[in-house]
Amino acid sequence: MKKYQEMTKAELLQEKQQLEAEYKKIKEIGLQLNMARGKPSSEQLDLSMDLLNVLTKDDILKAEDGTDCRNYGIMDGIEEAKELMAEVVGCKKENVIVYGNSSLNIMYDQVARAEIFGICGNTPWSKLDKVKFLCPVPGYDRHFKITQTFGIEMINIPMTSEGPDMDLVEKYVNNDERVKGIWCVPKYSNPQGVVYSDETVRRFANLKPAAKDFRIFWDNAYAVHHLYEDNQAEILNILDECAKAGNPDMVYQFCSTSKVTFPGAGIAALSSSEENLKDIKSKLTVQTIGHDKINQLRHVKYFKNIDGIKAHMKKQADIIRPKFEMLIDMLNEEIKPLGIGNWVDPVGGYFVCFESLEGCAKEIIGKCKEAGVTMTGAGAPFPYGKDEKDSTIRIAPTYPSMDELKKATEVFITCTKLVSVNKCLEKTESKVFEVNTAKEVL
Repeated sequence: MKKYQEMTKAELLQEKQQLEAEYKKIKEIGLQLNMARGKPSSEQLDLSMDLLNVLTKDDILKAEDGTDCRNYGIMDGIEEAKELMAEVVGCKKENVIVYGNSSLNIMYDQVARAEIFGICGNTPWSKLDKVKFLCPVPGYDRHFKITQTFGIEMINIPMTSEGPDMDLVEKYVNNDERVKGIWCVPKYSNPQGVVYSDETVRRFANLKPAAKDFRIFWDNAYAVHHLYEDNQAEILNILDECAKAGNPDMVYQFCSTSKVTFPGAGIAALSSSEENLKDIKSKLTVQTIGHDKINQLRHVKYFKNIDGIKAHMKKQADIIRPKFEMLIDMLNEEIKPLGIGNWVDPVGGYFVCFESLEGCAKEIIGKCKEAGVTMTGAGAPFPYGKDEKDSTIRIAPTYPSMDELKKATEVFITCTKLVSVNKCLEKTESKVFEVNTAKEVL
């Protein structure tokens, strides 16, 4: 099988004709498939249904310290829920606040508090002329939406195989006091599946920020989301490393059970230093009298400890691993030999990050939609939705059934081939034009 870039114009035109006929047939089927978000499938959600039976009307709904979980109070979460979430990220329960179901909501609140009140006595961001945030790309679109909503200038930081380009991170953070934060997904990053190396984590911990209120927003969303039992990534503990480096207050860490139990009814947590927690609680006590302690108690009784979570996540992996493997196998068979796409085979997380030929991503996703397959918009993994190369496509294989995923992937492959063959034809015609122009000049 020849790579498209090696084909003659005649071969490309023949390939295009075949692909257009194939695409026409696909559109006539009238598919309606959705791979737009990284959502758990119904089969995954079914694994957690026993969570609803853990507590009944006959149970005494009291926390270990005797608190009645049905009533007001305990603004920062019951102690046993703190212990459980601390185990997920490997910190002390004293460093944890347990909230409601959404870690994204905690991140939004952290930025909002910084804007309105400032961090630990520093000037509120809203009173500054300019605030900047570093954004490793490709990254999580909802992170970028938060900072964009508050009018914060976002700066792209390229991702490497070991995490963000730390030379650039250090340059910005250590020299510009307007840089107030950075978004990070350190394990199985969204969407590439990158795992931050030990060196990267240590370099983060040893930053020397020009701004006293600079904070690392460490979204440890996929802390327990491994695909393989014998290939599980581990990262250094950022809270420990920051403390060792003399920067205990530099990081906010976030996690949740959104893709462990029920995304709409899980529990989320923030972990940080004593000073940061004191600052947060001073505002949180006005914001709420307490989150859902019954749900916190329910999760503790269901999982008991981190071993219970690990056993549960093995069942999750057994469901989604075949989907990832089928998707990768199909890409390896149909796309790789043609030289029209690249990706990294993830070992955890929720996405496959596909890199098309430059200038093709928007058109590929557009053609997929025309054929009945909805995907995450091109440019979404970049601040302001701007992918300068127009090549990054986030594929979310978890939600569809195996049969639906197979059909959706077939559509994606056909669309990728069709757009790519047209792109190669454009380049071929451009070269011919350049040659003819050169002859005329001679």
